[in-house]
This record gives sequence, C-alpha cells and structure tokens, in this order.
Amino acid sequence: MAKLVVEVLNASDLFSGDGHQHSTYVEVEFDGQSQHTQVKPMDLNPHWNEKLVFNVRSPGELPTSSIDVLLVDDRKGGAGGVHGRGRRHSLGRVRISGISVPWDESEATVQRYPLGKTTIFSHARGDLALRVYAAAFAAEEADVSASFCGLEEVDGKERNVIVDEKRTRKKKEKENEVRTFYSIGDGAAIGWGAPPPPPPVSVVAQASQKAANSEVRSGFSRGGPPGVMPMQIPRQNPEFTLVETRPPVAAHMRYWGGDKASSMYDLVEQMQYLYVSVVKAKDLPAMDISGSLDPYVEVKLGNYKGVTKHLEKNQNPVWKQIFAFSKERMQSNFLEVTVKDKDLGKDDFVGKVGFDINEVPRRVPPDSPLAPQWYRLETRKGEKTKGEIMLAVWLGTQADESFPEAWHSDAHSIRHLNLSNTRSQVYFSPKLYYLRVHVFSAQDLVPSDRGRFPDTYVKVQIGNQLRVTRPSQMKTINPSWHDELMFVVSEPFDEYIIISVEDRIGPGKDETLGRMIIPVREVPQRIEAGRFPDARWFNLHKPSGPEDEKKKEVKFSSKICLRITLDAGYHVLDESTHFSSNLQPSSKHLKKPSIGILELGILSAKNLLPMKGKDGRMTDAYCVAKYGNKWVRTRTLLDTLTPRWNEQYTWEVYDPCTVITIGVFDNCHINGKDEVRDQRIGKVRIRLSTLEADRVYTHYYPLLVLHPSGLKKHGELHLALRFTCTAWINMVAQYGKPLLPKMHYVQPIPGRQIDWLRHQAMQIVAMRLSKAEPPLRWEVVDYMLDVDYHMFSLRRSKANFFRIMSLFSGITAVCRWYNNVCYWRNPVTTILVHVLFFILVGFPELILPTIFLYLFVIGIWNYRFRPRLPPHMDARLSQAEFTYPDELDEEFDTFPTSKPADLVKMRYDRLRSVAGRVQTVAGDLATQAERMLALLSWRDPRATAIVIFLVLVLAVVIYVTPFQVLEILVGVYSLRHPRFRSKLPSVPVNFFKRLPAKSDMLI
Repeated sequence: MAKLVVEVLNASDLFSGDGHQHSTYVEVEFDGQSQHTQVKPMDLNPHWNEKLVFNVRSPGELPTSSIDVLLVDDRKGGAGGVHGRGRRHSLGRVRISGISVPWDESEATVQRYPLGKTTIFSHARGDLALRVYAAAFAAEEADVSASFCGLEEVDGKERNVIVDEKRTRKKKEKENEVRTFYSIGDGAAIGWGAPPPPPPVSVVAQASQKAANSEVRSGFSRGGPPGVMPMQIPRQNPEFTLVETRPPVAAHMRYWGGDKASSMYDLVEQMQYLYVSVVKAKDLPAMDISGSLDPYVEVKLGNYKGVTKHLEKNQNPVWKQIFAFSKERMQSNFLEVTVKDKDLGKDDFVGKVGFDINEVPRRVPPDSPLAPQWYRLETRKGEKTKGEIMLAVWLGTQADESFPEAWHSDAHSIRHLNLSNTRSQVYFSPKLYYLRVHVFSAQDLVPSDRGRFPDTYVKVQIGNQLRVTRPSQMKTINPSWHDELMFVVSEPFDEYIIISVEDRIGPGKDETLGRMIIPVREVPQRIEAGRFPDARWFNLHKPSGPEDEKKKEVKFSSKICLRITLDAGYHVLDESTHFSSNLQPSSKHLKKPSIGILELGILSAKNLLPMKGKDGRMTDAYCVAKYGNKWVRTRTLLDTLTPRWNEQYTWEVYDPCTVITIGVFDNCHINGKDEVRDQRIGKVRIRLSTLEADRVYTHYYPLLVLHPSGLKKHGELHLALRFTCTAWINMVAQYGKPLLPKMHYVQPIPGRQIDWLRHQAMQIVAMRLSKAEPPLRWEVVDYMLDVDYHMFSLRRSKANFFRIMSLFSGITAVCRWYNNVCYWRNPVTTILVHVLFFILVGFPELILPTIFLYLFVIGIWNYRFRPRLPPHMDARLSQAEFTYPDELDEEFDTFPTSKPADLVKMRYDRLRSVAGRVQTVAGDLATQAERMLALLSWRDPRATAIVIFLVLVLAVVIYVTPFQVLEILVGVYSLRHPRFRSKLPSVPVNFFKRLPAKSDMLI
C-alpha cells in the first residue's frame, strides 16, 4: 500500500497578541485520517521533528486530494503529549494540494508554508516547516514505530528482531508481487490541458513510470512534433510566495500600542552611525625638505579606517568629506583622526585628534546640523603642536542628511574614484514631449537631372531618431505627401530638427534636393486638443559646397510646407501601460493634484545567490525603485548575501491605479570596470490600488529571474510599504476619469507609432540617467522598464491562455450548477429556484432589483475572502516554473532570429511577429475579464466599495421607479443626438479601465 509521509519540523514567529506563551501541537488530516504531534509548551518557535504516516487508499486520487495541517494552541494540555479537550485555539492553517506531493523521498525538500487564518476573526502569523512526500512503501521504521505507539517499554533486541522480520516479510511480498507496467503515451499526446498519468501502485510500476516520464521530458526538450505545446499542470511552490513579517519598526510599534512618537524613518529599523565630518585644516607644518606638504586625513575606529584624498602642496587644505561608521560593527570606543603627509615611501605623521565615543553628542533630525569646530593637533605623546583641523563628530541614524554622501565603513576597501558607485542617490527622469511633424507638400524642387521627374520623399531627423515619409504618388517638382511623423524630445530642448527632401535616383542612391534646420526650442507648444496651428512654408537650402559658400545672394530657393508642434497634452509612454507608474501629461498646467503619499522602506534581503563566486567573493547588492519620474538607488553593501539597507523613500501619488517597481542588482563597477554590466538579481512590482490606505505592509518578496536554463529564485527582498491618502474625494473621483490625458482620446496616436515612440522614450531616459553621478546604467533602466516585454514568448502566450481558461471556468461552474438544478441533485435548491422563477414571472419589475441585490450580497460575502497580501510576481501565473528548454531557447533567442537557414529565418520572424499580436490580444482579453471579476472581489477595496454602494442604490431606485419610466430613460439616453455625446469615454468605462487585473503580476 502507498504511504503519505508528513514530516513536521518546526514553526517560527507565531502570533502572541495577548502575551500568552503557547503550548502548541500540529494536527494533520488526510483522507479521513487524523494524527498529531507532541505538545511543545511555552514556545513561540517550537521544534517537533516528527514523522506522521498516512495510508493512501487510492493513489490515483492523490493529485485531487488535499492535506490539511492545523497548528493548535492547547491551553490545557501538558508537555507529555496529552492534549486538552477543553480549549483548543487555532494559530493558523496550511492546506497542501496533493498534486504538489512528489513520489520520491529524494525529491522532497523542506518547504516553509505561511500560516493562513481559519476564521475571519482569528490571528495568524508565522510559518510552518514541513516535508511531504509519498512512496509505494513508506519507511519501515515509521511503520514499526507506529505499531509500537501503544507500548511503553520494548526491549531493544526484541524491537530489532521485529524490524528484521517485517523487512523479510515485505521482501517476500515484493518477490511474489505481480509486476504491472503502464503504457505511457508519446509526448505528442500531451497537450496544453492534458492531465499527468496517474501515480503508480507497485514499485516496478513506479520505476517504469519514472522512466517513461523522463522519456517524455526528453521528448519535450527536443521540441516534440510541430504544433504541439506541452503543458504540465501548475502547482504552487511555497518558495515563491510572500511571507509576512513583523520587523521592529516604529510604524508597527505604534500600531500595536508601542511608542507613539513620530519618526521620519518609521518604516525601517533605526541604524546608528558615528558621523565624522572632515572640513579643512590650517597652518599645517611643512614636512618635506622642500618645505611642501601633501596632506590627507585618516579616520580610524577599531579595524575600520577611512582616508580622504590627498592635496598636493597645500598647508591649508579643504576636504569636506564625511565618514559614517556603523555602530553595530564598532570594535572600539575611541575615535582617532590623524593628519598625514603623502610621501613615496612611508607617510609622515603631522598630528592627531582623539575622541571618546561615549562623549560624542547625538543628533536627531530635524535638528540643525552640528557645527564643525577647530581642534588643535597633538603629537603621538599628546602634546599640542602646530596646525588645526576643523571637524564635526556626532551620533545619528540613516535619517541624517549626511547619510547619502558619506563614506561608509562597509565600503572601506573601495578607492575614491569608485566610491560614488556605492552611494545612495535619487534620480529624476527627463520631462518628455511628443513632437509632431506634418509634411504637406513642396514646391519648385530642382533635381540635378532636369530631364527626369524626381521620385521624392522627406527625411526628418532629431538626434538619433530618423523617420521618412512615403514616396510622393506623383513624380513632379511640386510633390505632396500629407504624412504625419512623431518623435520624442526632452527638456532642455537642445536638439535640432533636420528636414531634407530626397530624390530616389536608383537602388541605394539618393540625392538631397534641399535641407532645413529648426531648433526644437523654437517649436510652439500645443496644450489643448483644439485646432492645430497654421502650416508654414519654409525655404529649403541646397547642400553647401566650396563654391556655394562664396555666393552670398540667394535669388531662388525651393519651399516645403510643414506644421510642427510640440504636443504637451499627451503623456509620453516610457513603460508598458499594464504596469505604468506615471500617467501625467507633459504640461505642468494639466497635471492632476496629489491624492496621497507612497512610502517605501527597503529593509534587507536574505538568501541571495553569490553572483561573484568565480572571483572568490559573494554579492555586492543594491536596490533601485522607480515610481513616476523619480528613481531611487540605495547604497551598495559589499560582499554579503544578507544586506541590510534600512533606507526609506517617499513619493507623491497622483493616481491610485499605478505600479511601483523595485529591482535588486549586483554592482559590478566597484573596481572601475566600465565594460562589465550589473547583474540582475530580481524585481518586484506592486499595484497601489490593491493596498489598503494607512496600512503598513511588511513582507519578504521572492526575487525571481527567468534564465535560459529556467526559473531561479535569487533570494528574498524585505520591504515595508504604506500608502497614505490625503484627499479621499479626489481619489474616489479618479476612478471615474480617463486613465490617460484627454488628448489620447480626442486625437489618438496611431497604433503603428506607439511601440516605436515607447522605444525612443526608453532610449532617452536610459541615456540621461546613465550620465548621472553615480550613473544608473543602461542594463538597470532596461530591466526596470521591461524593454522587451512586447516581444513574442510562448511562455507568456500560455500564461494568457490559461488566464482566459480560468475565467471561463466560472461560466462552466454556472452551467454545472444549472444542470444540477434541472436534475434535482439538491431538491431544496431546486424548489427555491422554482419559487423564485414563478415570483419573477409574476412580477417582472423585480428582475433587475433582484439581480442588483444578488450582486450586492455577493460583494458583501466576498469581503471575507478579500486578498490580505499585496500582489507580487507570480511564478505560477506566469508559467515560469513549467517552461521547457525549447521554449526558453525561443524566448531568449535574438530578434530577428539567429538561425542559419534563410527560409527558416523568414518564417520564424513572421511567426513571432504574428504570434506577438495574438499574445497581446489574448492578454487584453484576459485583462478585461479579470477586471470584471475585480468588481466584487475587493482586490481594489475602494473600487469594490463604490460598486456595492452603487448596486444597492440602483436596487432601491429601480424598485421605487416604474419600469416603463426606466425603459424610456435608457432608450432616450442611448439614442441621444451626437451633439450631446462626448468624445471622452464615459464614467463607467473609465471606472472599468481602472480596475486592477493580474497583468502587473506577470514576470
């Protein structure tokens, strides 16, 4: 008989809201069988390390079964394992799907499951470590220990004899066993929705099944027959889920009745630092024979030493450098500041100043900065000497304004030239605009060959952006085009528009008939979506040559008619609209007022992979967060797999339906190597509309990255997040307004130009941020903005397909329910449906009120099951866990493809281009359907509250209003004159488009 083994290892961080130290045990239920562990008294982090063995009566039904694990507080039980029958208090529950149970002990790993609530009023916190697996024959020792569970004393020799007898008996049964072999179909027989073969019963069948499965997997890796897209039933991996935490931050302490004193950095743990500001020195003595001095300052605290840059031949140097020493790593209570003279050999000692750490003052912002003071230098023996140095020494936290610019003791091995690459910094994206060039016609063109009519087109170039019009339909010296070209430009508008008329003489041979240059800063701005400015005629100049420069008088010139505008009423898209963080127009006069504040605390990370293992080092990690036009970068913590940043940042929020992105990277530029690229560790996206206002979210987010070899977890990022609403009325009103500015709907941008414009906007942002100090490099910006998100991927197509299928399952459930009603599967339900049917037939005016009232009840009922965790990158939804090597090879292939055959290249590119459009359509369909479900699912708590309030009001209004009146109002409104129609989307459409979908959870 097959066995199911559940190893209960330990639990951690259990809830103790009343200060009660729990006496806990774990109860496991499976297939009507129930077992429990011993009681661990007075422990919030108990360890059991016990095995619970269950019989699997029908192995084929294991994938559809579930294992319920309940953590119980036995307040009347004893330590000896006797469970009290009086007061049983649940501390959390875990439900494990049978499909996730491996059929091999060697494949089973220890998983930590977050504890879920058992009731709406219960408090669950912490996680439970379990190891679950199934086998045709469970461990003999577990069976024997179960057979002796009722005995108190058993002789050791007798127990060994019984074990040997049992092993011999099972060995004989194995020899006499009927060997059954299962026929496993070819990989072509398994499609996207095909279930896996049932688990085996016998040992030999299990071996044959395992071999067949490996053969099927190898068939998948070879690509399989054409047209077949294999699919494995997804299962949730607990390693890829969120883990809620309770870090000792001020926001949590105030929430749970702690200190109510306000703090600037209440979302992160306070980290103490010793700050030393070295300003300047004066009257330093000359140390060289030539009478010169090359001074620098050495700040030493225990084993940590910071050094300023040295200044050549300067007896009154000015450094203005700040050093920060972490209090956690302080190994001495004495700070020594030494001035030295830089020499070729051993540096000369000039003088020093010492400080006792216990006497250093403490500064708490917003107090004013500590004023530096002059200190007389001393000799090694403590005697006063010539020269003074100006210093400021104080104790502070990471909230100090000197923190970002300070030299940290964590980076003590970094040279001054590369020190800026390790500092925290705040960046702002450049303000982007759309530039529209409407090319109408040209007059009096003069080709070099007067005997032929020119085949002309217009070329427009701004920076590295180049666009051309279609060739003129008429070959004449007065051609017309009527083409509209759009570009992306950024402030301060220091670029030029170069417009030239080209004559296509032959293949690959063009002649310039005229050219003109216009500065971008001279182009007029257009804010409103009204009339365009009038078109103007511009003179075209011939390409200048040595002889033409001598001619000063211009008697004749060709002309071109253009209309050039700088459209400031649009929002320039530099990221995908599915997870956009900024929806504001370019013009500051059209921007919306702020509705709230977003606060992000980047606490720490754990279990990071060693990204520099080949160099004998670990990981130099830093975080980048992007919301709106503001980017932030934390300091780099060197050579550690568990960095602790504890940095907090704030953004103004103008729209709740936006997404913040946080990425983690490995710094590869601390040694000054510009040719290398920072490595990706992972990123997290969180939609603000799914967060409750004024609630502090503290969780560990898995850092998932998809590689050509498969999905890998690179660690976990610890974040604290809080969205504070400052204008509730404005925020609620946002749900009825268009998502994008007005001009996107009145004068929409052609779809063929959107992708090209987004790519150009990304290029401008990446180029501008790469020139900052420290630079935010191209690879970081590309990863944060998802440059290649629109490219075809079979994995994403499968994910969108299953998103649609999961939504259709709701329709299937309704049909199944109706079929059960028709066949009287539940007589009570069928009778109630008949009664309701006859009532609605007799009183048709009650149909709509009943529907709205039913929707209201569903919304109220779903409030119990509303999401308690913020959204995150879902590996299961993204189909990232179950991709096959051929799919990954296709996803990471270059575009165009790098395949050698020309015919394959042409067909492959065509397939990817078409499939990319199909993928987008499928994703949009899934997004709309998910928004329908989001109406009453409380995923966006404010939107669902609005919906259930409106349906309740509609139910009352329709009930008290005659049905004929409602019909007349609806008919007249739907048939209203176009004069009374607006080009902007209606309020219901705007509200629907703002509802959250699962597109921002895709990897």
